[in-house]
Amino acid sequence: MLRRSLESRDAQTRQLQDAVTNVEKHFGELCQIFAAYVRKTARLRDKADLLVNEINVYASTETPNLKQGLKNFADEFAKLQDYRQAEVERLEAKVVEPLKAYGTIVKMKREDLKATLTARNREAKQLTQLERTRQRNPSDRHAETELQRATMDATRTTRHLEETIDNFEKQKIKDIKNIFSEFITIEMLFHGKALEVYTAAYQNIQKIDEDEDLEVFRNSLYPQDYSSRLDIVRANSKSPLQRSLSAKCVSGTGQIPTCRLKKDQQADDDDKDDEDLDVTEDEN
Repeated sequence: MLRRSLESRDAQTRQLQDAVTNVEKHFGELCQIFAAYVRKTARLRDKADLLVNEINVYASTETPNLKQGLKNFADEFAKLQDYRQAEVERLEAKVVEPLKAYGTIVKMKREDLKATLTARNREAKQLTQLERTRQRNPSDRHAETELQRATMDATRTTRHLEETIDNFEKQKIKDIKNIFSEFITIEMLFHGKALEVYTAAYQNIQKIDEDEDLEVFRNSLYPQDYSSRLDIVRANSKSPLQRSLSAKCVSGTGQIPTCRLKKDQQADDDDKDDEDLDVTEDEN
């Protein structure tokens, strides 16, 4: 029975050692990778800030509509970087730090394990000695009492070891759930805000009036011909009926239509012919 008890505690001790070693290894790897993920996100934020600055500089050199559209886009993109900064801070506090804290937790568990192993080895040695004493002198009541006491101490140590294993595993699972839940929540919040911001940024870009900016650009190239070209553009934009009416007469301009000039000239010629006819008749 004593041997079985010792073997059972040995198996439990190895299980706790394996559990602690496994957590130390994989939690350490997770901590490093998550920390690198946060650093990459922070660098992406920094690059985005540079992009915002360059867009604003470039926008200041452009035509009015394009300038306004780019500046609005830059404002939205800068707002997104504020959300990204919040993402970085939350990931650092809710994901990286709890994983980093497991370095201390593992160290404490190793110390607990070491103390338990020391107590177990001491009790095992004492139990072995008492067992030998009892075998040599079965009637020694003192040895029997000491053996019972040592057995009880060994039982308490075994129970403590079992509780340590159970609590460590329970806390590990709970922490893993909390850490990954926080990670998912933080990422969902950021990407939800990012979708809103990108939608607004897209709309600002689509509102840029290409034709108006193109006309402004052409005016900057040919300022002296702008008025005549504008008249041509307006004329070409009229309907065929409007162009026909404009060709026949221009009202309110003080000009006499060509058709009216021809009619007046013909009437004058007719009057002149009538006067010549009257003079001829009088002479006769």
